[in-house]
Amino acid sequence: MDEEQSVETSLDAADTSVRATVFRASLGAASMSASVTKAALILALILALPAFADIIDRIAVSVGNRVIAVSDLDREIRVAAFLDGVQPDFSPAAKRATAERMIEQKLIRRELETSRYPVPDASEVEPVLAEFREQHFKDDDEYRRAVTERGITEQDVKDELLWQRTLLRFIEVRFRPAVQVSDQEIQDYFEQVVVPAARVAHPGEPVVLEDYRSQVEEKLSGQRVDKEVDTWLKESRKRNEIVIHEDALQ
Repeated sequence: MDEEQSVETSLDAADTSVRATVFRASLGAASMSASVTKAALILALILALPAFADIIDRIAVSVGNRVIAVSDLDREIRVAAFLDGVQPDFSPAAKRATAERMIEQKLIRRELETSRYPVPDASEVEPVLAEFREQHFKDDDEYRRAVTERGITEQDVKDELLWQRTLLRFIEVRFRPAVQVSDQEIQDYFEQVVVPAARVAHPGEPVVLEDYRSQVEEKLSGQRVDKEVDTWLKESRKRNEIVIHEDALQ
C-alpha cells in the first residue's frame, strides 16, 4: 500500500512538473508572439513613413483647412490648356499662376457654401461641351483621343466648364447689382476713348454717343465689377491662412 502511494505521489509530482513546464513554454511562446507582433507593427510604421511623407510633400497649397494637391494643380493645368487649345505649361511660373487661380477658387467655393448663392446645375454644361467638341474636333472619336492624350478625363472637362459658369453666376449675383455707372462717366469715356478710336477707324464718319452707349456702359461696368472682385478676394485672403509650398511649384 505504501509502495502504491509512493508511486502515485511520484506520478502526481511528475504531472505537476510537466504542467509547469508546459505553462512556462506557453508563456514563452506568448511572449515571443507579442514581441514578433510588436516588431511587425514597428516595421509597418517605419515602412509607412515614406508614404506619409510623400502625401505631405504632395500638398501644393493649403487654404485654411482645405488643400490643393500637386495632382490637383497638374490636372488644372492640363484641363485649362485643353480648353484653350494650347500645350500645357508646367513651368514654375505657370504653376504659380495656376496655384493663385486655384486659391481664388477655394475662397469663392467657401463663400458659395456658407452664403448659399445659387449655382448652376451640372446639366447646363452639356450644350457648352457639345459646342466645344463641334468647333475643335471633327468627330467624337477625335475628341476622346485628345482627352486621353492630355492625361485628363471628360469629367475633368465638365467640372472645369461647370466651374466657369459657377464663377460667372457668383460674380453676377454677388457684385454686379451694386455697380452703377453714371451718364457722366459714359460721356467721358466716349469722348476720351471711343471718339478718337472711331475717327481713326472710320475717318470722316460721324461718331454719335447713342451708337456706343450700351457698349461703353458694359465696358465700364465690367471694369468696376472686376475691381470689386479683386478687392473682395484680397480681403478674403487676409481672413484665411494660405500656405504655398514653393517646392511643389518647381
